[in-house]
Amino acid sequence: MLLCRPVVSPSLAAGTLTILVAADPAAGQGDLFDPAVSYAVGETPQGVAIGDLDGDGDADVVSSNGSTDTVSVLLNNGDGTFAPEVRYELGRRGVRVAIGDLDGDGDADLAVSNGTSASFNVLLNNGDATFGASRLVRVGRNPIDIVLGDLDGDGDLDVATQNFDGDDVSVLLNNGDATFAPLTSYPVGTSPSSLALADLDGDGDHDLAVTNGDDREVGVLLNNGDGTFAVQVRYAVGASCRALAIGDVDGDGDADVVVANSSEDMVSVLLNAGDGTLLAPVRYAAGRVPRGIAIGDLDRDGDADVALTNQFGSIVSVLLNEGEGTFGPSEDYGVGSGPVSLAIGDFLGDGAGDLAVTNVTSDDVSVLLNRRPVPPVITSQPPAVVLLSSAGGVVELHVVATSGEPLSYQWRRDGVDLVDGGGVSGTTTPMLTIDATVDDMDRYDVVVASIDGSVTSTPSVIAVQTECVADFDGDGGLTLFDFLAFQNAFDAGCP
Repeated sequence: MLLCRPVVSPSLAAGTLTILVAADPAAGQGDLFDPAVSYAVGETPQGVAIGDLDGDGDADVVSSNGSTDTVSVLLNNGDGTFAPEVRYELGRRGVRVAIGDLDGDGDADLAVSNGTSASFNVLLNNGDATFGASRLVRVGRNPIDIVLGDLDGDGDLDVATQNFDGDDVSVLLNNGDATFAPLTSYPVGTSPSSLALADLDGDGDHDLAVTNGDDREVGVLLNNGDGTFAVQVRYAVGASCRALAIGDVDGDGDADVVVANSSEDMVSVLLNAGDGTLLAPVRYAAGRVPRGIAIGDLDRDGDADVALTNQFGSIVSVLLNEGEGTFGPSEDYGVGSGPVSLAIGDFLGDGAGDLAVTNVTSDDVSVLLNRRPVPPVITSQPPAVVLLSSAGGVVELHVVATSGEPLSYQWRRDGVDLVDGGGVSGTTTPMLTIDATVDDMDRYDVVVASIDGSVTSTPSVIAVQTECVADFDGDGGLTLFDFLAFQNAFDAGCP
């Protein structure tokens, strides 16, 4: 399969900044994932994609198989394990695969690029994760990557391919029924090998980014708002730019670009200036011959990490985001032989990023399930303020929390653990009950814990009206304004 051609002795264009971040010699096998589990697919699997194909709410896997001219569908059993593959004929060599609802019927269809021909395949979902006969759609010469997105803003998914031998990108707008208007071609650089889409300039539509391998560049094509694209803007990234992915790695709300430089064993991070222009690359060591790339939150800290396949060594390298788009040394995880492509998805439904990797030599897909602990999540906080009459009364403070593990509760008063007794009960349950008097005026919260961690609720204020004036706005009743005013004034004593 043709991809970006390696270039020896790389040099970046003048005016760019390259920062080499050396790998830590002690770095190696990480602890994010359980050992890989492999599932047989067709020969020489190339692309991989993740999506809910059977509508049961969990993430399934599809691989495109080059030597057998097929795609393999692996349905999730609901627990992160997968049923044996079901294969579908393409009639052409499948290279990359994308998942999305192309015909508008609510289920996920497949689009597969055909690297040795000028076409891609469409396979429509019958509604039960079985697929009808594939249909060919013409594009440019030797399409490698394929992406789906609503490029013209009409609500359906359009298609774009990057064409290695044509040095261009093909855009096909969907008629709404998985048929397409005639393609429009956009020139890019030499030997483009990877394509991604995202809103790079913040105007609400999808733009395109492509690697131009022989030019050592990334090209950005901004959407004019109607599914047509401006002339590409080029950014130097270094030699053998094999693959790219887009995601907000610095947490500023715009989409950044990350590129695998395979011959240099590097990954280049190009942060977005906020208007669709990219800053000079910052480079990090990334295993041996990084080939495929994906972006997602893998360590559950809220920022975007980077995962790459390494063509040599049968490993996936993970670079964890240290905040603001900087990355630490890579962590390695074993997979099958000859890993090519990878995708990030949630196979267990626990909110964690799991990995699926195609292995071109061992003819299988490796699944790596994320084992990073998930602390409890509070979905309903205790009431912010409780006001009682001067006679006191029964107060109930409750919390709702979720977790994959059993939960424990500990209610506190002003940071001190409560115990049952003296008019207080439920101190280790989701609901605290207090037979409140003036003496119980204070702040209360609850610590919710599991074996995976803990979380503390927002504080609740119990306020008993005595001679204090709780009617702050003097309207003769207790309103939301009065509640908030009392909470703000609580630390100062009786209002």
